[in-house]
Amino acid sequence: MTAPAVPRVGDPERGTLAKAADENFPVAPFFLPRAWRDDLMAVYGFARLVDDIGDGDLAPGGADARLLGVSATEAEDRLTLLDAFETDLRRVFDGTPRHPLLRRLQTTVRSRSLGPEPFLGLVAANRQDQLVTRYETYDDLLAYCELSANPVGRLVLAVTGAATPERIRRSDAICTALQIVEHLQDVTEDLGRDRVYLPAADMRRFHVRESDLATRTAGASVRALVAYEAQRARDLLNEGAPLVGSVHGRLRLLLAGFVAGGRAAVKAIAAAGYDVLPGPPKPGRLQLLREVGVTLRGEG
Repeated sequence: MTAPAVPRVGDPERGTLAKAADENFPVAPFFLPRAWRDDLMAVYGFARLVDDIGDGDLAPGGADARLLGVSATEAEDRLTLLDAFETDLRRVFDGTPRHPLLRRLQTTVRSRSLGPEPFLGLVAANRQDQLVTRYETYDDLLAYCELSANPVGRLVLAVTGAATPERIRRSDAICTALQIVEHLQDVTEDLGRDRVYLPAADMRRFHVRESDLATRTAGASVRALVAYEAQRARDLLNEGAPLVGSVHGRLRLLLAGFVAGGRAAVKAIAAAGYDVLPGPPKPGRLQLLREVGVTLRGEG
């Protein structure tokens, strides 16, 4: 996978979209029709920007805050930035947004007749990240994924004209799985942000304390916990995989790539002995291609 382009200071659109190369799976691969690629990149730009606001990872220079009408003195307050971002998002549907990524998104929203709900869900997820840093149960985590992950899959189906209730249900399972996998890959990074996405009830079950997550390598209890959560993600991917067979053509290949990306990441975590603490285990390109083939053939 090619390295992302170096963003220019003061060029928030370029810097945000350049991060697409670092994702677990292609955001808008070359084989899709140009119109789909453009619209998916517009959706990605929105999702990446709201995540960067929520994580405090905006490009240096303060350009995004200025575009959203947030003063330099308030720009460090993520909730203030998220409120301003939501205000600008609403202009996508009834006015002219200030931020260039949202102006780009407006073209997609209008051409695809998209509603505000999935976009507002992603904003709500990032607002929740500022207020909730621990999850007591797996069901609590699933409710978070309903905001933080599932809207993305629903938007992909809407952009490609493939949304049906059953496909949305399968897509939700895939997206939740991908979110869980990302949480497993990023345990150390998340802890550095004072966030733990491993359910507290599961941590107690496996006798894992937060201090165990702060070590250089994982002990047996942490590995057992990660293996348990990885199996949950694997099961969700299998539940969602029939989505791939329900569509045809290039959309089928795109959706297979999403499922395969999750499966390959789970296998990379397993290959690391479920020790995710030294850094995120990542699958190689060959493993990803193998998983695409398996998924396209309908094998589990």
